[in-house]
Amino acid sequence: MELIFYTTSQCHLCELAEALLVRTPMPEPVPVDAVDIAQSEKLVERYGTRIPVLRRNDTGEELDWPFTSDQLMNFLR
Repeated sequence: MELIFYTTSQCHLCELAEALLVRTPMPEPVPVDAVDIAQSEKLVERYGTRIPVLRRNDTGEELDWPFTSDQLMNFLR
């Protein structure tokens, strides 16, 4: 499993989500690819009002902010 972290610069909520992601204990490391939505009009259209968003590349499931550590752990299972 890998995660895509949809974010953008100067996003306070994205910083909070990233800090939670870093602090959440995981049984094994999960690769995370940060994608700045400002680089694509389509991504801004899709995620502009929802970021930060985590997306699993194996299932396509997405987790929108706000989320807790417990919700994040459930999402990763």
